[in-house]
Amino acid sequence: MKEKGYNQRRACALAGISPRVYRRKPKRPLDKDLRERLRKLSAERRRFGYRRRHILLKREGWHVNWIGAREEIDPVDRL
Repeated sequence: MKEKGYNQRRACALAGISPRVYRRKPKRPLDKDLRERLRKLSAERRRFGYRRRHILLKREGWHVNWIGAREEIDPVDRL
């Protein structure tokens, strides 16, 4: 958008997305400590799946549902 000098509306139309999607801010905060712990658990216990990681996180006192424990498999660092 900046390289070609297009305005936001034109660039979004060319990309096929709504300008609202482009301007949208994520609602949930990025919990870097949790992500780091998930990466460490995954490195230590390679064979554990997201369900087992969820149990381990609950034992350590983290408040996260099973989807949060699954995000290491499909990280959302793309935001």
